[in-house]
Amino acid sequence: MNFFFVEEYVVVGAFLIDLIFGDPRRYHPISLIGFLIAKGEFYLRKVGLGNKKGGVFLFIGICSITFLFTLLFLNIIFWAQEFFKAGSLIAELALIIIASFFIALRGLLKEANKINSQLEEGNIVEARQSLKALVGRDTENLSEEKVRLAILESLSENMSDAVIAPLFYFSLGGLPLLVLYKTVNTLDSMVGYKNDRYIHFGWFSAKMDDLFNYIPARITGFLIVVSSALVLGFQCSGRAFTTMLRDGGKHTSPNSGIPEAAMAGALGVRMGGPNYYGGVLVQKPYIGVDLNETNSEQIEKAKTIILLGSLIFLLLSILIRRLI
Repeated sequence: MNFFFVEEYVVVGAFLIDLIFGDPRRYHPISLIGFLIAKGEFYLRKVGLGNKKGGVFLFIGICSITFLFTLLFLNIIFWAQEFFKAGSLIAELALIIIASFFIALRGLLKEANKINSQLEEGNIVEARQSLKALVGRDTENLSEEKVRLAILESLSENMSDAVIAPLFYFSLGGLPLLVLYKTVNTLDSMVGYKNDRYIHFGWFSAKMDDLFNYIPARITGFLIVVSSALVLGFQCSGRAFTTMLRDGGKHTSPNSGIPEAAMAGALGVRMGGPNYYGGVLVQKPYIGVDLNETNSEQIEKAKTIILLGSLIFLLLSILIRRLI
């Protein structure tokens, strides 16, 4: 019984279920992880541990709970596999379905399409409001072009967080490593802010998220380069590669800038720059060069690049597993 190994068809099945059906609207496991994080933060602050030490305790505690619960869940389905005739099929289906909840390709593409459609219909107020689900910046006063640039940035960055990294860790270490990664990622999204409340408490979670995403982010960047060659041609792909090398390190995150720079180069747009966060203007460097208009067509191209890149990574992960 190996909890840290999954067959290729399980990885493919989880990917396809997410791509076809997306996330459940209710009772999502990420929501449960978020609930545990919120409760953990509340009690740690209540006992005076709203500092770096408390942040380390939160990280270790939440990751331990989700990791051990995953092992318990796998024990149950493997037990069912041994004692029931249909147990093997039920166990594998359960594993595939649960794993699919931690991949979010369909949700990412759907949200981007929704906001882009709102802009096309002239509903910029609704588009700004919907954008809040994808980005942390203030969206109330963003122009139509800024909204579309934010969509492109989010698509690029979240290709790593929502698709490539989950597939990477699922292929590498089965459901336990997949759930551990998503726990780390959720901790960062909830407490990994550089504001007065979380600058110390969320420091450890943010650093660990950087560590977990280091390799997947760079894989994502190269996938965007390869996919853009197939979608847009080798000239755009070459520009994606050079922009990734030149501007990938300009982002405040050690990882987010890699896929963003690759996408900016592929599409010939300029991302980044100053934005407001919580009413405070934050100066950020620009990524890419403003060669083309940021319009609806660019969003569609980015979605195609992300979908193709995700499929390429899925095939590569299967090929590599068969060779080693």
